[in-house]
Amino acid sequence: MNTITKAILKIRQNIPLFLAMAGMVLYSSCGSSSANQGAGAPPPQELPVVSIESKPVTTYSEFTAAIQGSRDIEIRPQVDGYLQSIHVDEGAYVHKGQALFTIDARPYTEQLNNAKAQLLSAKAALETASINVAKLAPLVENNVISDVQLRSAKAVQDAAKANVAQAQAQVQSAKINVGYSTVTAPADGYVGSIPFKTGSLVGKTQVEALTVLSENREMHAYFTMSEVDFINFKEQYAGATIQDKIEKLPAVELVLADNTTYPQKGKVELAQGQFDKVNGTISFRATFPNANGLLRSGNTGKIKIPSLNSGSLLVPQEATFELQDKVFVYALADSNKVVGKPLTVTGTSGHFYLVSAGLKAGDKIVYKGIDRLRDGMVITPKPISADSLLKTASL
Repeated sequence: MNTITKAILKIRQNIPLFLAMAGMVLYSSCGSSSANQGAGAPPPQELPVVSIESKPVTTYSEFTAAIQGSRDIEIRPQVDGYLQSIHVDEGAYVHKGQALFTIDARPYTEQLNNAKAQLLSAKAALETASINVAKLAPLVENNVISDVQLRSAKAVQDAAKANVAQAQAQVQSAKINVGYSTVTAPADGYVGSIPFKTGSLVGKTQVEALTVLSENREMHAYFTMSEVDFINFKEQYAGATIQDKIEKLPAVELVLADNTTYPQKGKVELAQGQFDKVNGTISFRATFPNANGLLRSGNTGKIKIPSLNSGSLLVPQEATFELQDKVFVYALADSNKVVGKPLTVTGTSGHFYLVSAGLKAGDKIVYKGIDRLRDGMVITPKPISADSLLKTASL
């Protein structure tokens, strides 16, 4: 038996050993691969979780408002004539009694002079009649003449007195017209637009006012409620009448057009008696002090009426997401799994939703990182305090 044949026989004898060793290597390789795969699986992500609480919170009902001065006074001429002077500019703040316009007073000055002359004439006639009565009176007493002449003289005297009174009235009327030639401010306030220029012919019968003066020490904000809002208002506040309910309303806030809140609060004072048949709304008015003149007629804003909710579930808006027009959160279930839950939202307060259904007090929800979650995923919850959120949020 040659050397090659001996080698082949030796290999055949060791085949079982080679197969056993190969199997052990293969088993060891598979086990190592499985172990490596187990060691590479990522742990559940750690996400902040907050417990839902029920707390008293103030909510606000908002209504669009139009702002006007407590009195917007149309300034109209009381006499006819040419506009001689304009003493103020549009938008100027004026005080009661300040001159605004001057109308040419010359025709009325002449009327006054004529009335004064007529008064002097009437007084002279009265003096003559009085002298005649004084002269006839003793003659009648001594039966020199009949009393008919004296009665006639007294009648002339009475007529002269009436003429004097009429002339005095004409003088006063002429003085009033002369006074009307200077148009003054009836109250403190801001001057509106002035559509006329110096030299324009103005008069009592003209359609357009000389200007509009806005008295703004107090400002009125007019707003409307829908029928549903009005029903809620009647149910929320006690009182036998609407006026009783209005008096129980708390002070209201005014949000200006730039979304800033007017620093002083106002009071709702008046409700219109009937609904507008076209719009289905009813009008209210709130009054705000305006000592600093910040508010002007024509401004717009929003009235905010506060309402205290004694127990509301507060859900941070940051912890929610929307799906098919519904608001959802991821709630923490057993084994730290998350489950999406739809919420019934009744209102907002600051950065929180007020929730009436879908959660209960004590439930835990994921606060951040919800964009990375799906139903059934397991997380490692990291509890955070609800009070800390409430302190940093604006309720």
